[in-house]
Amino acid sequence: MHRFEDMTVGFSETYGDHEMTEAGIIAFAEQFDPQPMHTDPEAAAETGYGGLIASGLHTVGVATRLMVEHFLNDSSNRGGLGIDDLTWHRPVRPGDVLRVRHEVVDRRESGSHPDAGIVVRDVEVLADDGDGEAVVCSWTVAILMGKREP
Repeated sequence: MHRFEDMTVGFSETYGDHEMTEAGIIAFAEQFDPQPMHTDPEAAAETGYGGLIASGLHTVGVATRLMVEHFLNDSSNRGGLGIDDLTWHRPVRPGDVLRVRHEVVDRRESGSHPDAGIVVRDVEVLADDGDGEAVVCSWTVAILMGKREP
C-alpha cells in the first residue's frame, strides 16, 4: 500500500490501457455532454474536428478510473483537495487507447491532519492512435494521504 512516506518527489507510474469506442463515446456524451461532436458521427464530420471526438470529461473520467484501479485503491488516499491547470491538448477519437501517467511534484505535511500529508501530482492522459502515443489531457492534483506513522 502506498502511503504519504512513499510519495517522494519524482515518484512516477503509468497505467492503462482503455480503448475508447464509438459506442462508449456516444453513450457517455448522450448522458453527460450531449454536443453533436460527441454524439453524432455525421454532424461531427462537419465540424472542425472532422469526426467524432470524446468529451473531455469522458477522458478525465477514464483516467480517474485507471488511477483508482491501479493506484488510489491501493493507497492511503483520503480524498482530493483540488485540481489545477486542467488542459485538453488534442481530441480523443474512437480507437484511441488511453493510459495515464502521474508524477509526484510536491509533498508536504498537513497542518490540519497530523496523521496525513499532502501529495501534489502532475497527471497526463496519453492516447495511442496506432501511430504513436501523445498527451491528450493534463492537470495537477493535490490529495491527502495517510501516514504510516502519525
